[in-house]
Amino acid sequence: MARPKLKEHIINRDWCKGCGICVHFCPKNVLELDSMEKVVAVRPGDCICCRMCELRCPDLAIEVVTDQDVKNE
Repeated sequence: MARPKLKEHIINRDWCKGCGICVHFCPKNVLELDSMEKVVAVRPGDCICCRMCELRCPDLAIEVVTDQDVKNE
């Protein structure tokens, strides 16, 4: 099975409290806190789709969408 490729990071800025947990756990330094203390994906091209940010976010404010995700619409 091929390694998943990133489509996008979905970040709910209303839910993000700026704790920085996702930033800390990202092994490729893709995420940073902006001037409003909200998470942003500043280097999405470096994302390896490990989903550590998604799994560690206590507020469920970030989702990693890959080409292998199946959406039931």
